[in-house]
Amino acid sequence: MVDVVRGPVTDPESVLAIAAAAEAADGIGALSEQFRLGVTGDGPHLLARDADGAPSGYAGIVVPPAGGAGAAEVVVAPSERRRGLGRALVTGALDLVGEGGTVWAHGDLPGARALAADLGLTAVRTLLNLRRPLAGLGPVPAPPAGVTLRTYAGPADDAAILAVNNAAFSWHPEQGGWTGEQIDERTGADWFDPAGLFLAVDEQDRLLGFHWTKVADPAAGLGEVYIVAVAPAGQGRGLGNLLTAAGLEYLAGRGLAEVELYVEGDNTAALRTYTRLGFEERERHVAYALR
Repeated sequence: MVDVVRGPVTDPESVLAIAAAAEAADGIGALSEQFRLGVTGDGPHLLARDADGAPSGYAGIVVPPAGGAGAAEVVVAPSERRRGLGRALVTGALDLVGEGGTVWAHGDLPGARALAADLGLTAVRTLLNLRRPLAGLGPVPAPPAGVTLRTYAGPADDAAILAVNNAAFSWHPEQGGWTGEQIDERTGADWFDPAGLFLAVDEQDRLLGFHWTKVADPAAGLGEVYIVAVAPAGQGRGLGNLLTAAGLEYLAGRGLAEVELYVEGDNTAALRTYTRLGFEERERHVAYALR
């Protein structure tokens, strides 16, 4: 049985437990950060239950505030697979995301590809996870004339970070169009480290770009290039390379062994930059849609 839940899931811990079990079985997380956080949001959500009424699968739905195509992510408990739950959750999610909406397959595992083919879905977007060791980093380049590198000074920087983020990612379906809520959510998270948020500013302290780093998995020694954004006014000055290098040096100084980042598979300029910095593909995530 699959129910539509409009409003917070009453037992979010059970959904997160399903996601954890699936990650342990598959070697990759079925729900991204946005969708894990969204379990406690207003939804809509799809919740599958077993014969005893216990949650056995979940689909999170994100629809842009202004309307338009949304996105979904689906997870089924490993013990409940091959019973049609994945099909039911994916088809139900596609009904809710709207025309042109997508369902993500993290890792693009064989089972996900087979289900997508069976449902007549087409891969419309690819997101790559790249990684490199934090040993052997090159030197951080000097800032260009008139540019200073500093770290996050507190909430007074939030409006500028939001503006630069939305300008740099105006084309991006998830990263663009943030509001203050997204900034507050992340600066209030347990993992947030103000010393790991680097800002490139001009002589009037106007923000030209930033690199938001993250300790993604302290136990595994894994850091993350969480966001690198350069304002239109700062482009063409090497700020992306400068900010990335400064963040990598900082993460290495935290004693981490490896760093990851996510980049669109068709972003050839970014892929060229990150390849030059020693990153290699580790995971592939694919968004499927009806076409």
